[in-house]
Amino acid sequence: MITDALCATLETHTRRLFADESTAAEVAATLALRASEYAGQIQATTRSALSAATSFLIAYGDAVTSPGTPPLRTLKRTLDRYIGDVITDVHLLPIFPSTSDGGFSVVDYRKIDPALGDWNDVHALGVGRDTMLDFVANHTSTCSPWFQGWLSGDDRYRDYYLERKDSFDTSSVVRPRTTELFHAFTRPNGAALEAWTTFSADQVDVNVSNPRVLVELTEVLLCYLAHGATTIRLDAIGYLWKRSGTTCIHLPETHTIVKLWRSIIDAVAPGARLLTETNVPHADNIAYLGDGDEAHMVYQFPLPPLVLHTFLTGSSAILNEWLEGLEPLKPGCTWFNFLASHDGIGMRPSLGILNDAERAALVARALEHGGRVSYASGPSGTSQVYELNVSFLDALVPARVAADDAAVAARALAAHAILLALQGVPAIYYHSLFGSSHDLEGMLRSGDNRSINRARLDEASLDAELSVAGRRRTILDGMLTLLRARAASSAFHPHSPQRIIRLDDRLVAIERGSGADRVLVLVNIAGTPVPLPHITGNVILGDSVQLDRGAIDPDSILWIANATVTTPRSPGTGHR
Repeated sequence: MITDALCATLETHTRRLFADESTAAEVAATLALRASEYAGQIQATTRSALSAATSFLIAYGDAVTSPGTPPLRTLKRTLDRYIGDVITDVHLLPIFPSTSDGGFSVVDYRKIDPALGDWNDVHALGVGRDTMLDFVANHTSTCSPWFQGWLSGDDRYRDYYLERKDSFDTSSVVRPRTTELFHAFTRPNGAALEAWTTFSADQVDVNVSNPRVLVELTEVLLCYLAHGATTIRLDAIGYLWKRSGTTCIHLPETHTIVKLWRSIIDAVAPGARLLTETNVPHADNIAYLGDGDEAHMVYQFPLPPLVLHTFLTGSSAILNEWLEGLEPLKPGCTWFNFLASHDGIGMRPSLGILNDAERAALVARALEHGGRVSYASGPSGTSQVYELNVSFLDALVPARVAADDAAVAARALAAHAILLALQGVPAIYYHSLFGSSHDLEGMLRSGDNRSINRARLDEASLDAELSVAGRRRTILDGMLTLLRARAASSAFHPHSPQRIIRLDDRLVAIERGSGADRVLVLVNIAGTPVPLPHITGNVILGDSVQLDRGAIDPDSILWIANATVTTPRSPGTGHR
């Protein structure tokens, strides 16, 4: 019986969260019962196994709009028309009623924002593809019934949030914002209080140390699985648990809750996946894989700044060094690789990899394009660059080149050829797939730095631009060609071996697979042609003439099956 077996597993976790043994046992039993109640609905969902074809599209529910049509239906129509089954999974950024932060200030976890559509539209979008839903577990909107109930003194919501207390030492708290940690609110009776707000005055952190809150959040997770989600993304999960005198990030209790949710998913939704979102240095990020018993996937957050650095400098030395140092993946776990997302280019993950001058050069490139820089708070009021707010595609080239559609398209495809070559599963942001430039007007109008990369696309305008040769069409066609080539070779299975080949620092050279099932990926990241050693093999992607003449052109891509390098060159000198 699933309840008994799961209950025993869950109690091993709840005992690490709650000192009182009876409380731990009661919470475990309640969670197991809830899981059992949802199991029938959840198990009706077909979940695809990871393969070389697995790829994610990151998109808002209203990424593409058309007057008179719910945006989720418009998005489905756009994906069916232009992408079909080439991309296997769609990551829907928060599609729930929200009051700010691009959907991440959730009012009601269980409802679809009526401005987007309804659950039937979500189900329809998932026909023929898998769906990842965002679970914003760390906080709710101030307009959430939970928060309003807590504020009004409703006993049901007692201790659902964290009120400021002099006995709680927050001096070491680490946050991704420079705003105040606490914000003031007023109860209906006029009493003033301050509540914990990691991200903004409109995003109030829940108190997951309250067993009732943990049960509520777990029911939300089960609800998403019951509605057909095949992957759950745990947004900003590192900040979930708070303890006085600590950094309040990555605490053992937070890892325990992720393991608890993993146990539930493995029991009631085998094949579903848990993805943790922690935009932090690499060592902290990969800790969420646990011993293969925590997240199924973690983001590769260093990739965006490192790939951008690689093209900015024309040297793959640092990227190669970092890739060579990656830990072997635990069984059942893999990387979630991306270059662009709804947020900016995270800089904290580059700490310890890029030096101050290299990081400053990336900041300068973003500002050169009219982008912005966002900062984060550290212990004792310190601050540091948190992210670059700029279109990733634009940032790949100098500002003076941004108007050259062909140059931007070539560089965009070269960068994504690296992304698709790497061990793990690739995720492509919808603006990257459709070749969008930055939205400076939207950023200035909203006052939100992240709006530079969050424009919604008008369906008719997008159709018109894709009907003619140009930046959008070139990039979309190129992306689909890359994805099809990846899907056609089992060498690119997410768990397939990866080896960095040191040919020349002006090249990225990655070999995937083993034995007679290997593919060598070559990308020229310099601004000039680069000589090649003598290489034999079957060119499955790219211009084979380049291989014949022994040189690869700037921003060019070569994928070579079962390649043999017989006269390797000495590695380039690189530079830092």
